[in-house]
Amino acid sequence: MKKIQDSHTLGIVSGLIGGIGMIIFDLISNKYGISKRSYAQAASGMWVASKKQANSKGGKILGIAMTLGLSSLGGVIMTNLLSKKGTDNLITKGIFYGATYGAITTALLSGFPTNKVKPKDATSNLSYVAAHILYGITTTQLISKLGDKTVLNKHPMDYISSKPFYEFNSSEQDQKVQSYTH
Repeated sequence: MKKIQDSHTLGIVSGLIGGIGMIIFDLISNKYGISKRSYAQAASGMWVASKKQANSKGGKILGIAMTLGLSSLGGVIMTNLLSKKGTDNLITKGIFYGATYGAITTALLSGFPTNKVKPKDATSNLSYVAAHILYGITTTQLISKLGDKTVLNKHPMDYISSKPFYEFNSSEQDQKVQSYTH
């Protein structure tokens, strides 16, 4: 399989797929009464005037679109973080990135006075945390699996040049190194 070589495309694709997993988890949680309202309803509540509009077909579509958009943004951020910090300990990083990103987005969506569909109960918010942790794990795993090593390498110069390290030194230092190696 060809790997994705562009970091933004990698983040968008991984974030979208992770976001779909998060939405499915959230819908199951909502169906079984763990969460009182879906994350998509809470997201659409930011942009509509009432709970009735947020629960309408258009409101649900808006909420899903907003959730997937935020998931893509999160995927781009996670791709940039993993390219700088490495792809080791992906589960731990996925849990941390997902929970942190979820806390920030939930706080933003709930914190605006215009949001008419804020989750106010503990179980709904815990369900959102679990959904975001699943999102983080899924997204970091996808970034690692779909991304080309040149995107995720902490030291891209290792792949850009085949020159030994000593050839990057100044000419005076280069002469000293060559005199020791010959």
